Amino acid sequence: MFESLFVIVLAGLIGPLVAAGPRPLVPAVVGELAAGVILGRTGFGVIDSTTPTNAFLYALGFAMLMLVAGSHVRFDGGLASGLRPAAIAFVVVAVASLPIGLGIGAALAPSAPAPLFPILLAGSSAAVAFPILEERGLLGPSVGFLLAWIPLADALTVLVMPLTLIGATKIPAALAGDAAIVALTTAALLIGERIERIPLAVTLRDRSRSRGWALQLRLTLLILIALSYVATQTGGSTLLAGFGAGLVLSRLQTPERLELQLSGIAEGFFVPAFFVLLGSELDFRALAGDSQAIMVAVAMAAAALAIHVGAALLVAPSPRAPFGLAASAQLGLPAAAASLGLSTGHLSAALAAGVVAAGCITVLPASLGTRRLADALLAAPAAPAAPAAPAPSEGAT
Repeated sequence: MFESLFVIVLAGLIGPLVAAGPRPLVPAVVGELAAGVILGRTGFGVIDSTTPTNAFLYALGFAMLMLVAGSHVRFDGGLASGLRPAAIAFVVVAVASLPIGLGIGAALAPSAPAPLFPILLAGSSAAVAFPILEERGLLGPSVGFLLAWIPLADALTVLVMPLTLIGATKIPAALAGDAAIVALTTAALLIGERIERIPLAVTLRDRSRSRGWALQLRLTLLILIALSYVATQTGGSTLLAGFGAGLVLSRLQTPERLELQLSGIAEGFFVPAFFVLLGSELDFRALAGDSQAIMVAVAMAAAALAIHVGAALLVAPSPRAPFGLAASAQLGLPAAAASLGLSTGHLSAALAAGVVAAGCITVLPASLGTRRLADALLAAPAAPAAPAAPAPSEGAT
């Protein structure tokens, strides 16, 4: 067991090495995926994602990935100010994705579920895009439109995508499970907002901070595991469970200390392990031997970029095109689709690799878009400061 964990953790270090440059073009997850591909089924076969230990690590890492994505959704003024144009942008993308995605599926992948492709095209990946935005210093009100667009697209496609890969007979149970997860997430949000004001909760939080209990991190993990358990028992979506736990974490305005703890346990271990194991599961040799799967990868990446940039040109503030490029990053959702499609048998090995390859292709333009966005916003002249209010006279009340 420890030998396997050693290899996985070592492979995960490739990601930061790839993204270590002063102006990296790709995020760390691409390096982690590549390491898994080299050491897994496509390459040397050192990592076996099907062992019980690795299967557990894979499932928990996936839930952690979605928790991190949900935790990036900010319920603040920046999000609220950009929500209306973001909703319009998502509608434009969804409408354009439907015929294009169905056409790609019918022409290049007739054996796969047809609705999967429009949903993948309409999505964005908060788990990939937000770390890039944070690295560029772009998580403020100036990009409120983008901070609303990406989570909105991510949340809606995360909710719908699994339904395309589980089979028609399982959809009613899955919808019931998803409804239960949404209800429990809403209840956790309401209860959490009330409990955090109780004196006992304040005392426990202070003692946890001073005595090193990491109590809030434990409660976050408890919510994540509870929602994931509901998903597995009811046929609901683990994607939605992890995302819901992340929303709870974000809504409760977690302190910086908890964010550091979560970053350590999730992004330091479980999420890199998930991408390494996902890469080890993918068969890029099968992709290389399947011309249609290669065409799917290229067509999906090109269509996603064109659709998102087109929507940004219609709706986004200036600079328009970089907003669309930044929103086109889609690695999280394709990775989830490949994982679920392989487990249910609805995607062949070649097509699953092609779907992930399409997501990887979108990461580079998205990274370039955030760089252009950062340069444009930094170059924009600052708004003039408001004149200082006159000092009150001595007799003023």
